[in-house]
Amino acid sequence: MNERRRETRTYLIGYALALALTLAAFAVVKWPLAAAGTTFGIILGLALVQVIVQFRCFLHISLAKSSRDDLLLVLFASLIVTLMVSGTLVIMFNLRDRMM
Repeated sequence: MNERRRETRTYLIGYALALALTLAAFAVVKWPLAAAGTTFGIILGLALVQVIVQFRCFLHISLAKSSRDDLLLVLFASLIVTLMVSGTLVIMFNLRDRMM
């Protein structure tokens, strides 16, 4: 019973944090208080914190020894996706330059 209560509390905290971070990102874009570059940096920072919240609260991935394998799996998958996307962008920009 105690384990279920703790897990429910983790989900509720994660939901509240994710909602707050999402609303903060929308607020920064809706009411810009800084230059475009600074706003972009704030959005990137909020996105990074959002990823950490998602990993910790919903995927239950932490830096503990028992969940390091899960963390390495997620990081490796992210690396592969990043390589695929960046390679595709390089090819597309190269083709665009050749067409112009």
